[in-house]
This record gives sequence, structure tokens and C-alpha cells, in this order.
Amino acid sequence: MATLKVIDRKLNRTKEVELKGPMFTIGKRPDCDLVLDRFNVSRNHCRIISANGGYVLQDCGSTNGTFTGAGRVAGDVALSEGAEILIGDFVLVFDGGSNGEPAAKAEDGKPAAEPAAHPNTARANTPPSLQPKPGVENHVTPVELKRRIHENLLTDLDLRHVDISDQSHEDLRKRAQEVVAKIVERLSPELPQWLRPEHLVREVVDEAVGLGALEEFLADRSVDEIMVNNWDRIYVERGGKIQKTNKRFTDEKQLLTIIRRILAPIGRRVDESSPMVDARLADGSRVNAIIPPLSLTGPTLTVRKFAYEPFTADDMIDFGTLSAAMGEFLRLAVEYRRNILISGGTGSGKTTLLNVVSSFINADERIITIEDSAELKLPQEHVISLESKPPNIEGRGEIPIRKLVINSLRMRPNRIIVGECRGGEALDMLQAMNTGHDGSLTTLHANSARDALSRLETMVMMSGMELPTRAIRDQVAAAIHLIVHTARLPDGKRKVITVTEVTGMEGDVITLQDVFVYKQTGIQPDGSIVGRHESTGAVPKFVHALKQRGIQVNMQMFA
Repeated sequence: MATLKVIDRKLNRTKEVELKGPMFTIGKRPDCDLVLDRFNVSRNHCRIISANGGYVLQDCGSTNGTFTGAGRVAGDVALSEGAEILIGDFVLVFDGGSNGEPAAKAEDGKPAAEPAAHPNTARANTPPSLQPKPGVENHVTPVELKRRIHENLLTDLDLRHVDISDQSHEDLRKRAQEVVAKIVERLSPELPQWLRPEHLVREVVDEAVGLGALEEFLADRSVDEIMVNNWDRIYVERGGKIQKTNKRFTDEKQLLTIIRRILAPIGRRVDESSPMVDARLADGSRVNAIIPPLSLTGPTLTVRKFAYEPFTADDMIDFGTLSAAMGEFLRLAVEYRRNILISGGTGSGKTTLLNVVSSFINADERIITIEDSAELKLPQEHVISLESKPPNIEGRGEIPIRKLVINSLRMRPNRIIVGECRGGEALDMLQAMNTGHDGSLTTLHANSARDALSRLETMVMMSGMELPTRAIRDQVAAAIHLIVHTARLPDGKRKVITVTEVTGMEGDVITLQDVFVYKQTGIQPDGSIVGRHESTGAVPKFVHALKQRGIQVNMQMFA
């Protein structure tokens, strides 16, 4: 009888199961033949089919993939004796049996001792494409192999330091692939038998002219965020859950090279004098890097991926981020030039929502966007995108967001969109909203709508203008019409929690009234939050004003 040895690398446990029936299913579902209940295992992950006297492995469209020594499983893979199958935290070792006879026993009649799950930690963290085949002695780790090839590559062609901004990525990759293939061929007598040269060539080229270990995750649409804690520790976020991967860079120096390669095309830098930086990738993904001496764990890189296609209001409604009534109301508010502040915590979806709400602006209006790192992708044609500039190596030439906001007022804007208010630019933004630039939009970090007003007040004080608290609050109450607060729930889903109207002042207090709220009603067994968006029944003042002007408004959205 064929069996699978199931090795749980996380809990360091091993068990053995028999492959019964013509089809053996593996996944998180309770009715699978082998249940692997872990977040990086899909409900229907893969299956093993008995056919023509042998066994074939098939992936069932799993999110994280099924791997063997040949790489990710894409079709039918015939299982040979001792084949290893990698599924999330688990390694499954295939034993085809011996003509249906029971497993071998030791001389004392007891079952033979099981071999160790992994000979060393390095192998447990090695990508499947570079893992040795079972039973083959391995004296050289894949990291050491790639390091040696990189040294040869640097001798043949200095790709690590080539300026890739003046030539196409495809041409550069082709050149690198030719050189690396020749190096691998030259070193072939020294390479272990288990190593597949084509996989090694691809991974070294990714590191030499691409973004190395990040390439796979940038191409994976299920990955929302990539977190590199150091060259040998890479985490990703999928569906709101963070998981550690088995990818790694060659060494710390190579990770620093990748960081500088990201920064080069946009004219930014990172070094000991400027050890942290914000940047973006060509697709709009947001990048933050911080290196020693600020980072005590080594170079750290965080990539928040941008959607391949910008989300629409319909997408947000389908996701449950907001309701159809909320979407209709926000479209009405933007069309009739309400100033909107979007607040929320880190990773709560503020920028995504800002992009969606900005898409409601009429195509005949002149829009100016101002950001630290350009992320907004608006569908309108008449859009001017401005991006702040950090200081040069001499500490000069910095152009902060505040200067761009002031300059934008001279550019005849219909709408001003500031990607995020973080400091003194908040005062200039409020003044713009109060001096004829209605319909402007911005975001800031806050824990609630009320907290957003306190944060805005604090940022106005950071401008250096000595204004009385009452004067600041008067400015805020007059400028901001609506606050849309977003949050990421414990299950990882992003929701619009409240849509709140700023109604004015009572004494020294800015008064608010919620128009829409999200109410949690329960928690499912798998931890998913259950809830719904509701109208509070309050009708904003500007809606009454529109009705008095004879403009038709669907009042059912407030029912």
C-alpha cells in the first residue's frame, strides 16, 4: 500500500497515512482524505490519483501552490519513490510501497526508523526549485551556490551596478540570461546532480537584473503586501493574513542592491546619511525601505502592491467594503463639490478609497494630485500629478508636499487631491478648501472620525502659525464637509466604518453626525466578521439644499 509521510515543519511532528482509493484529496476541508488545517493551505489544495499502476499529483488551483523538487505543480506530475511534496508548512514524502507489501521492518520486527524530516534548517527555508532530491548527499547549500554564480557573473558582466534606466528591461534580462547560462554551463561539473540548471539560471537572473526573491510575489495577484525583515526572512500578506515564505535573498549585500535598484529610476537614494526612504515601483506599488543604523535587524523593505486594474465603486461594493447606498451618496457628494476627508489606520484602504472617490469627479474638471509617492491612478484625462522631492546628497533641493500645495493654487485647479496630510500642509489644504476650491479630497491617519479632527488640528499647529485653538476649529468646521472613516477588521477585511457629516460648531466643539455606519453582528467559526452597513436616517444639510434647488435626490438611500 502506498503511503505519505506527513511532516509538519512548524510543530516538528510526523505521521504516516495510507493512500486509499483511486483519488486521495488533500486540503483544509474537513471531508478531505488528508486534512491540513493551516492558513497557507487551501480548502481543496491538491489530489493524488492512482492511474496505470502509478500515482499522479495534481494541484487544485490552490492559492499558495503545490511544489515538488521540480518546482510548482502546474499539470500532472508523476510521483516517484521518495518524492517530496511541499504544501505550506508541510512536507509529504511519497512511498509507493513494494508491490503492495507492507513497509520494511528492522531486524527486531519493529518498523524501521523514520528518516529526519530535514537535514538542516537551510533546506527547510530553501525554495522547492533548489531543494535536493531525497537520498542525494548535499554538501553545498543553494544560497552558497547562487553566491558563487554571482561572483562569476560580476567578473563576466557587472550587471549588479549597471544603470538599467537607459535600456529596456527585456534587453537587459536577455543579456543577463545568456551570460548566466554560460556560467552555469561552465560550473556544471561542480553542480550537484539534484540541481535543475534552468531554475538556477532564472533565479540568478531575477537577482541580477530584476528584484530577486520579490519577483514571484510581485507577479502573484493574491499577495497584497511584501515584508522583507532581512535578506533571509520574507513575509507576505494574503487575504489579510501574514505568512512567512521560504524565499530569501543571497545575502544582505544583495538585498541592499535590490533596494537601490528600486530607487534609481525615481532619483531617490538610501545610505547611512539617509537611511530611510519612500518610493514606488513602475506599477504604482508603494515601497518603504529602512537600513542600518536605524534598522537593527538589517535592511528592511516593505512593498504595498497596487492593484493591476484600479478598483471601482462596484468592486468596493462587491467586496463589502461599502454598501450601494454609501457608494451612491459619495458619488453625489463628489459631484456637488463636498470637501471629503478619508481617515483610517495603516493598511485600512484609505488610498484605494481615495482613488475610487476621485473617479467620481467630472471629466471636464482640472484635477491636481499631490503625493509623497505617486499612487493615484485617475481615469480622467485632465489630471496633473505632482510628487514631493527629497533632499539631495548635500541635504539641499527638498520640495515638500506643503510647497506643492501652495504652488497648486497658482495652477488654476478645479480640484486639489492631497494623497495624505502629515504635517503643516494641512493648514494650506484647509485654506484652499475655504477659498473657492470646494470638492477637494485628502486622507490622514486616525482611529475614528472624531480623532481625525484632533489630528488635523495638531497638524495645523505643525505649520508654525500661532493660531488660537478656536480659530483652527472654525477653519476645520468650515472646510471639511464629510469624514469617511475606514478600518481593517480582525479578519483582515477592509470596511468603511462610518460616513460622518461635519455639522458646525457648538461652543468650542466641532459637531458631527453619522450618516452611515457599519454594525458588527457576529463572528463566524472561521473568525470572519459578520455585519452590515446601515443608514442612521440622518440627511446631510447639503442634500436638503439640493432639494430646495429642485435637484432630484434619491432619498431612499437614507431610509
